[in-house]
Amino acid sequence: MDWDLPTPFVIDIEVDATDIDEYAHANNTAYLRWVERVSWAHSECLGLDLDRYRALDRAMAVHRHELDYLAPAFEGERLKLATWIVGCDGRLTLTRRFQLIRPADGRTLLRARTRFACIELSTGRPRRLPAEYAATYGDALVAE
Repeated sequence: MDWDLPTPFVIDIEVDATDIDEYAHANNTAYLRWVERVSWAHSECLGLDLDRYRALDRAMAVHRHELDYLAPAFEGERLKLATWIVGCDGRLTLTRRFQLIRPADGRTLLRARTRFACIELSTGRPRRLPAEYAATYGDALVAE
């Protein structure tokens, strides 16, 4: 794969009939769901799953999504979705980048960026990143 950055965390995506819209291609909301899926999978791989978030009463909540749709995906296609942590200020925010590739032709279908803010789950208010988050996500940083 011709990834934009080195050492991606990658998941496989198969475009399902439920992803298809009236234009006969994957709806933009499907891409957003896939971005969320790879984000969770990567966090879980790093040891920060939902149970750990709950135990620490902290979560990374989406502050901003930027999605650039570059080409359509169609039912039955098998895709690869990569993510990288490209920013972690150690205080409040985390930034991820994403790239969706169709291996059959090597085409990039999506590039995206999401900025997360740390919140306290019990109140929904912004809170400082726990040291565990800052260390774990910081260790996974990839330079842009």
